[in-house]
Amino acid sequence: MDATSQAGGATATAGAPVVGGQAGPADPLVPYLSADFPWYGLDDGWTGRRYLMQAGAGGPRAGAAGSVDYGSLGHGEEPARQYEPRDMRRFAVVVTVARRDSRRSADNTGTLEATSASSAAWLAGSGLLGATWPGQLDRALRQDWMDQQSALAWDLADDLDGPGWSTLSLPVNGLPQPFRYRESEYGWVLAGEAPGVLLGAYGRGVSAYGAGFATVPDLAAYTRP
Repeated sequence: MDATSQAGGATATAGAPVVGGQAGPADPLVPYLSADFPWYGLDDGWTGRRYLMQAGAGGPRAGAAGSVDYGSLGHGEEPARQYEPRDMRRFAVVVTVARRDSRRSADNTGTLEATSASSAAWLAGSGLLGATWPGQLDRALRQDWMDQQSALAWDLADDLDGPGWSTLSLPVNGLPQPFRYRESEYGWVLAGEAPGVLLGAYGRGVSAYGAGFATVPDLAAYTRP
């Protein structure tokens, strides 16, 4: 599993794009358009709101063409940035991860593993945690909870064939594709593959069973109010 994912996904939230851990440019489309892989979102069966979330780089290539390694596209209501009592926001987020071979880490001190479906599962799982943490916890306890749940999500992502996951077939560009799927009290997470990339997704209040994925022909659809 790609170690980049654990380092880069735990606190991902909707907002300004991030490339290489730094604040992105003013135009939120720039990091998405610099990617050397196709982006995926929900297919035309989704008629609700679409929005950009975050694009990130995991290697030493930040700022270069093709420097983006993964990113998220949101559907529905934006996940809350902080706890809201009786938060009932409904959303589905699609995470696209580039297929990468082993490469040097950003600080050039080690080697990052090749990306895999586990990378997508980790990014999706940590994204769900960041969007649905229990609001009754104070700040210190929340961090303990996040650390504990993040470690659990990491272990689960590394064992996609284990009992914590079930199989779900969903359409990708109109063709059925197997995904690994799990539910929790906070929402659902799934991970699998698509032409050219690895796919993850997470959501709450939106059924995963009715989801379908497709390449995004025009990212401008994710910038409209």
